[in-house]
Amino acid sequence: MIFAAVMMCSCGIYTKYEPQTSVPDNLYGDSLSYGTDTASLGNVYWRELFTDTLLQNLIEEGLANNTDYKSAQLRIEEAEATLLAAKLAYLPSFAFAPQGSVSSFDNQKATQTYQLPITASWELDVFGRIRNAKLQAKALYAKSIDYKQAVRTQLIASIANAYYTLQMLDAQLDLTERTMASWEETVETARALMKAGQYNEAAVAQMEASLHSVRASVLDIKEQINQTENSLSIILGEAPQKHQRGKLCQMQLDCDITVGVPLQMLSNRPDVRSAERSLEAAFYATNQARSAFYPQITLSGSVGWTNAVGSAILNPGKFLAEALGSLTLPLFNKGQNVAQLRISKAQQEEARLAFQQALLNAGSEVNDALTAYQTSHAKTSIYSKQVESLQTALRSTKLLMQHGNTNYLEVLTAQQSLLNAELQQVANMFTEVQSVISLYQALGGGRD
Repeated sequence: MIFAAVMMCSCGIYTKYEPQTSVPDNLYGDSLSYGTDTASLGNVYWRELFTDTLLQNLIEEGLANNTDYKSAQLRIEEAEATLLAAKLAYLPSFAFAPQGSVSSFDNQKATQTYQLPITASWELDVFGRIRNAKLQAKALYAKSIDYKQAVRTQLIASIANAYYTLQMLDAQLDLTERTMASWEETVETARALMKAGQYNEAAVAQMEASLHSVRASVLDIKEQINQTENSLSIILGEAPQKHQRGKLCQMQLDCDITVGVPLQMLSNRPDVRSAERSLEAAFYATNQARSAFYPQITLSGSVGWTNAVGSAILNPGKFLAEALGSLTLPLFNKGQNVAQLRISKAQQEEARLAFQQALLNAGSEVNDALTAYQTSHAKTSIYSKQVESLQTALRSTKLLMQHGNTNYLEVLTAQQSLLNAELQQVANMFTEVQSVISLYQALGGGRD
């Protein structure tokens, strides 16, 4: 017995997976200072971050109807059933297998025999095969839960991104349409001046060409709005339709932009947790492959009634019971056990590398999102000053043109420069909002 115990311990089939407890100190990047504060944007409830009630309603609708999210729930149910089967593998199996026959020899009277046995079989998990299978199923069940959370996080971020994209496009459409109206007035003025002999036809044609370009931009933006509406509808699990929304404004947050400490990635990021669950499952799969080299001990037996005892036929039947113990030790299995162990070890190493990569990806996403937020936030005042300066320049240029002190090209240039700056300002506002959403997702926000 002592020898057997030592043998079992040495083979590693009963070793337990040790969870990962450390991450690189510079996971978020050397340039990012995060200190030791554990407060993280990822821990904020999504309703507290996205306070727009229209957006909240869309997110609720997406969580209720999105097909990917529903499929993730079905994955949990599948994994739960697999885990239940693995747990019940410890128990014996029973079967009722009645048999009957009618036979006659040399035209003699037919004889009838029957057996009504209940058979049982029970594998003794001495070498951990069933135990490791159960622990593997448990890890895969936890992975399915993490997968659902990853889908939830992605879903919330996708809906929020689509919502604010529509707000950005609405703002750009409004700017472009107002610019188009202003240019139409400019063209009308130029036509009047041409009739008065102050403008030539080439100048007016140039202005009209610029006006047509703006009109085409309006149509392009409307097309983008329609495409984004359709994309949002697909995410929400509904047919294409319009969605009510507010106007784009500077996103007001009731919380600070904090990232916490890198160690929180192990518990907050569902994709990182899922990668570790895969590593855990691969660990127990390797243990199972090791246990295949050791004996499989099975107890079996049956009880029941039969009227066939040897060559005699007894009526009424008699009670019959039997028990059997068997031990199966693999001696030569054409190298399959060795091959499976090598495969399991390789898959475990693949899972370890995938986990490390998931951590690196998570850290990079946090760094990218935070840098984008800091950059767009710093640009806010710059774009505001640029737009103010260009508005002043346009007003002055129009006055100069009315008094004949400048030409139409300078007015066109001033109008185009102002429109571009205003569009960039709106895009920067969206980038700031989008970076907050990306940071929220990168930190594992949106959890149940």
